[in-house]
Amino acid sequence: MWKHYTYIIISSICLMLTACDHIAEVDRIYDPLVKEEPKGENDESGNETEESTKRVVLLEDFTGQRCTNCPKATNVIDVLHEVFGDDVVAVGIHGGPLAFAGNARTVGLKTDTGDEYYNHWNLEYQPVGLVDRHAPIDYPEWTTAVKEELAKPAPLRLDGTAVLADGVITIQINAKGTDGTVTGKLQVWVLEDGIQTLQLMPDGKPNQQYTHNHVFRAAVNGAWGEDFSIEEAKSEQRSMTQTLEPNWNREHLSIVAFVYNDSGVQQVAKINVEQQP
Repeated sequence: MWKHYTYIIISSICLMLTACDHIAEVDRIYDPLVKEEPKGENDESGNETEESTKRVVLLEDFTGQRCTNCPKATNVIDVLHEVFGDDVVAVGIHGGPLAFAGNARTVGLKTDTGDEYYNHWNLEYQPVGLVDRHAPIDYPEWTTAVKEELAKPAPLRLDGTAVLADGVITIQINAKGTDGTVTGKLQVWVLEDGIQTLQLMPDGKPNQQYTHNHVFRAAVNGAWGEDFSIEEAKSEQRSMTQTLEPNWNREHLSIVAFVYNDSGVQQVAKINVEQQP
């Protein structure tokens, strides 16, 4: 089965690599993608302990509606999701010179926070991405970077709930330490899928009905999150709220929570927003 998926992803990505403005010659060969289950310590009987924790990878895609190569990066994300499923959480961050703020006729997806992130990482072009908050890399390199991150152990678990009622999303994040002490920041974002609006395509033509998914909408607890620390075998809960903006489609929202520090992202969780009457 995985051999079949390997052929699919290699073929798909090779087709996409033929027109990247920032890579003069593309002749990279990707390692075969083999999805490995996380391995925990074994007890005396040789059975894997229940503390085994699956790692989830964060892919921050710096994109823009006026970026002709950005749909190619989105195609790479689609293939990664096809192979790795929920083990990869992608976020489309619209910021920088090719992002579009919108006008009276066309919906724009640019945010001030997206600009702040773009400038903070000293980015110079789009598309470009951060995989678990390591150095920015071009989209043909995302596949290898994602596989490398998935092979690492996760020092904590993250999950939670998000409920939308009376125009407010109430969010609870649950964390449990599984390996040592983790100190850093807890970041919580709102994403939206299924936004149909302008996107310049690789042929330079505008597509007014392009579907934008996993679009960054807001940082719930500040642009850089809040202080966070957890010890092994300890549990932690954080609660927060986010007011629904008028231009968000309440049916297509989700929450992304992650813990990061100077070593990169330590764990990620994506949470569906439940609707209450």
